[in-house]
Amino acid sequence: MKKGIHPENYRPVVFKDMSNGDVFLSRSCARSNETIEFEGQEYPLIKLEISSTSHPFYTGKAKLVDTAGRVDKFMSRYAVMKKK
Repeated sequence: MKKGIHPENYRPVVFKDMSNGDVFLSRSCARSNETIEFEGQEYPLIKLEISSTSHPFYTGKAKLVDTAGRVDKFMSRYAVMKKK
C-alpha cells in the first residue's frame, strides 16, 4: 500500500449489521463513540442497517412488498408494452 494516501485515523473497525447481528472487521476512518470486543481485542464499532449478509441482492431472497395492489397495477399497466 502506498504511504501517505490514507488519513491518520485509518484504523481497524468492527462493523455490525443490525438487521441480522453479523459482525466483521475492516479498516475505516469513520468516527465512533462505541467499542466492541472482537476476537479478544477491543475495536471501535460502526452499526450498519444493512450489509452484504442481509441485502436481498446478495442473499438471493428478494421480496416484493405489495401495498394495496401496486405491483399488480404496475404489471397490468405495462403488460401491454411487454407484448409488443
